[in-house]
Amino acid sequence: MIQAAAAPGMKAVLTLRSGSEQRHTLALLGSLCLFLSAVEYIIPKPLPFMRLGLANLPLLLALDILGPLNFFLLALLKVLGQGLISGSLFSYIFLFSLAGTFSSAALMYLLRYAFGKKRIGFAGIGCAGAMISNGVQLLLAKYLIFGAGLQYLAPPLLASGFVTGIALGIFCEFFCRQSQWYAKHTAEGESGVPSAPLSSSVFHNAEVSALKKNIWEERRTRRHQRWNEMFSARALFITGIIMAVLFTFNPSMIICVILFAFFCFLAWFSGKKNNIFITLIVMAGIVFVNLLAPYGKVLAELGPLHITQGSLLAGLKKALVLEGLLMLSGACVKSELRLPGRIGSLLAESFRLLELMREHRPVIRRGQIIAGIDSLLLKMDSGS
Repeated sequence: MIQAAAAPGMKAVLTLRSGSEQRHTLALLGSLCLFLSAVEYIIPKPLPFMRLGLANLPLLLALDILGPLNFFLLALLKVLGQGLISGSLFSYIFLFSLAGTFSSAALMYLLRYAFGKKRIGFAGIGCAGAMISNGVQLLLAKYLIFGAGLQYLAPPLLASGFVTGIALGIFCEFFCRQSQWYAKHTAEGESGVPSAPLSSSVFHNAEVSALKKNIWEERRTRRHQRWNEMFSARALFITGIIMAVLFTFNPSMIICVILFAFFCFLAWFSGKKNNIFITLIVMAGIVFVNLLAPYGKVLAELGPLHITQGSLLAGLKKALVLEGLLMLSGACVKSELRLPGRIGSLLAESFRLLELMREHRPVIRRGQIIAGIDSLLLKMDSGS
């Protein structure tokens, strides 16, 4: 038996039989991050910028399961996996996710290390992690996208992080008390009230209830298949990096517009799912927030709002770069891209487990959320 080192003020985090078991647990938690990201995507939210942070649940669980090195490897798996699946690896979205996730992970681990389980619970840790993540991302957004006008968006974003962070922490507390999987992987072995695994019929019904693809989805799938046959994952990745650098540091607005249109075409041809309406709304929002900090020649006045040439051009350039990089990344980053080294092998294992989760996914609905996630983890541990 190999005992993971225990931090002062904390109980031992995990007892594992071998390095391969530890690797499997790390990859399993990484795949759960990606699975919950997909679940969160389909949950309706009251505000477009509000995120529930479900994908952070594995990070909270890992505080008592993984040592420091593997904990931060899990954070890296989460960010890289989401970037590969969503196709945002070349965009500001990836940069925001990287900065937010690691600042949040560092603070959460520090709080657990310093105070231990008895003096701070998951609700407090989740709230602190969400707040610092939102704060760091807002700081980046100020300098990269919105400028000084971000001060009007900061209060609702921070408030949403405060609420969702506490909510996720409370959910994690309930999960840990009822989860058989968590009890199995923690040193205490306290299961609280065990949750009954979902019956096999539930998993079967989830697969049977899959919706049929409509004609538009079939056409998108055919384009995606042709794109994959034409280009390899590595060739697209290298090409995407070069084009992203040229696009980001291009000083000409005309060339920026042309490249943006070209990247939109690439995203469409590659079969990437994009909502034109959402894209236009996001771009309009970026331009509007930049107009709140006017500078340069005044072009028009709309009541108290002064539309100036400097802020308008800056807003348009930032909007084009942000959405253009997202389109380019979606076209040039394939989920089957494999990175070298240990992190590459862990990502490959996480993707393999993610496919198993999709095949055996339970129905996650009211009254079955904790039981569903717990059953899914137990199924993956059993190798089925």
